[in-house]
This record gives sequence, structure tokens and C-alpha cells, in this order.
Amino acid sequence: MSRVYQHMAKLREVEDNLYRDYQTVIEGRKELQLNRERARLIYDTVYQENANSYRHHIVRADTYHLSAVNWSNIMTLGAIGMVFFMANSLGWANTAVAATFSLTLLFLRTPLLSAVGALPTLLSAQVAFRKLNAFHLAPYQPEFNTSPTLTEWQTLELRDVSFHYGENGFSVGPVNLTLQRGELVFLIGGNGSGKSTLAMLLTGLYRPQSGTLLLDGQAIDASNPDMWRKHFSAVFTDVHLFDRLISRDGVPASPMLVQQWLEKLKMQDKLKIEGNKVLNLQLSKGQSKRLALLLAAAEERDILLLDEWAADQDPHFRRIFYRELLPWLQAAGKTVFAISHDDHYFVHADRLLEMREGQLFELTGSDRDMATLDAVKRTDTGQ
Repeated sequence: MSRVYQHMAKLREVEDNLYRDYQTVIEGRKELQLNRERARLIYDTVYQENANSYRHHIVRADTYHLSAVNWSNIMTLGAIGMVFFMANSLGWANTAVAATFSLTLLFLRTPLLSAVGALPTLLSAQVAFRKLNAFHLAPYQPEFNTSPTLTEWQTLELRDVSFHYGENGFSVGPVNLTLQRGELVFLIGGNGSGKSTLAMLLTGLYRPQSGTLLLDGQAIDASNPDMWRKHFSAVFTDVHLFDRLISRDGVPASPMLVQQWLEKLKMQDKLKIEGNKVLNLQLSKGQSKRLALLLAAAEERDILLLDEWAADQDPHFRRIFYRELLPWLQAAGKTVFAISHDDHYFVHADRLLEMREGQLFELTGSDRDMATLDAVKRTDTGQ
């Protein structure tokens, strides 16, 4: 049975690899059809290797399990035979005593085989629980927490907040950041600088490994992160579209607000809405981002985080986003925190922040001027 466990543990790892292979084939189907050499390489050296390993371990696990069951049968019948041998041949007891022992062994045989037969299921559960524990999931709660009452906040602060991936993984922080109500803040930085991690920390989706979150100078209890998260709506790069337009309290969104946003987003002829339900979610990538912004805006929360939202928009609508939508949101009292690479439009931000190798800096004065494309052009031409 220890051999069964060894193979089942390896089988779980190989199964993860197989599902990754399926995901690669499904999500990369266009590229694989264009490049058949890559498709053959993936099939021969990745998929086949994992499939053969899966077959090897599942056959071995089943073989050892069946061997254990059969060995239990052999041991039971052998024990009965030994009882009669010792009773009749060696004269240790009479036939009645031997029969009593034999019947006892026969009655024990069924629960013994059931126990052996149940071990693979228990071993699979043990492997699964070990995998789940690796995710460090939040403790189970029998019902949703009651939404905390929102206050008219003025400042949100990250004080000495740090986060790192694993023991020797990438680190972010310590970060010190204060957001004022109604600000328009842009965050820039190179790939892998920690922008998205900072966004997850800011919205409360990652728990800081050190440091404090403060709302109007009051520390947020780590056991009640919803008190912080309740202020945020967000559109991340890996956006997921829901088909219900809801307001802050979970009731259907205001039809007037939805209509205003449809016109601002130029989506009034693209989306089919019945009540608060969106009927057509099959949209282009740029249109999906617009719908995601509509979903976030309909929630009417105080802070809107946009992670490279304009990257999938055409130049015309990108200009509308920076010159019309963001000022409109700010005029409505919203605080906007936008991650952006569009250096043409940095001038529209109240503050410009930059992430460099996990550290946060605020650009002011000449540093901010040099961050814009126009400033770089003027420098290059000597103007």
C-alpha cells in the first residue's frame, strides 16, 4: 500500500501537467495550426511524455492495489488452512475449536478487504488535501459576511507594506502610498516591476506580509479585509465578464447610469441588455474591456482601479478614455488609480507614480516631464 501511495502522489502531479497540456492546445490552437512543427514538437515531447507517465503510474497504482487485495485473500485463506492443520495434524485443538477460529477469520475477511479497498480513495484524498493546503486558502465561513457600512473617507494609506512570492521570490516594498479622495493617479513601470502586485495589494486582494492598511488614519483589522475592499471596483488585464449589472448593494444598477455609460463607451448599439442582464458577452477584446468598465462603474464604488485598460482600445477611443472618461469620473467624485503605458496622456494625471524593481516612487518636476513621450521628443530635437 505504500507503493500505491507513492504512485498516486506522482499521478496527481502528472495529471496537473496533462491538464496544462490540454489548456495549451485549446488556448494556443491558432498558433499551433499555423505552425505544425511546433504542434508536432508539443505532441511528441510534452503531451506524449506526460500521457505515458500518467499511464505508467496509474497502471502501477492499480496493480499494487489489486495485489494487496489478493494478498489479503491469500493470507485469510492461508490462516484458515493453518488453523485446521494445527488442530488436526498437530493435535493442538479439536475440530470444533478450529471451526470457531475459521468462522471468525471468515467474518473478519470482509471488513479487512473493505479496509484495503478503501485505502486508495483515502490516499487520493490525502494527496488532494496536501495540494489544497499549498494554496493557503482563507478559512471556511458558513455564510457571506455582512457588508460593512461605508464612511465618507478622505485618505487611504499603505504604510510600509511589503509582499514577496515564496522565500526567494520577487519582492515588492516596503511601499508607502496615500490616496486622497477624488485623485486621478497614474502608475507606470517596466514589465515585471511589480505594478500588478501593487494593484493587488492596493485593492486588498493580496494580504501584506508586513505593514498596515489605514483608512483615514485608522488601521484596518486584518480579520476584516472587506472593510477595505468594499471601496474598490477594478478592471484587471485578465478581465472576466459577468452578465449582471449591479449597484453597490447588489441590487440592479441604475438604468439611467447604465445608459449614460453606454453612450460614453459607444456601446449602445453593441450590447443587448434586458433589465440588468447582458445578453451578448461574445465581444472583441476591446469591447470586452469596455463592458468590464461598465460593470465596474455600475457598482458606484468610490475607487476605480484600471490595469492597462486602454491597451486594447483603438487610438480614437484611447484618446476619448484619457481626455473625456477619466475627467468625467473624477468630476463625479471618483478616485481613479490607472496603470498605464500611454505616455502621451501622463499630463492628465494629478500624480504620476512609478514602480522600479518592486519599489514605488512618485515622479515630480523634471522627472515627470521626462516621463512623457513629448518631453523625450523635445529633448531629442533640441527644442
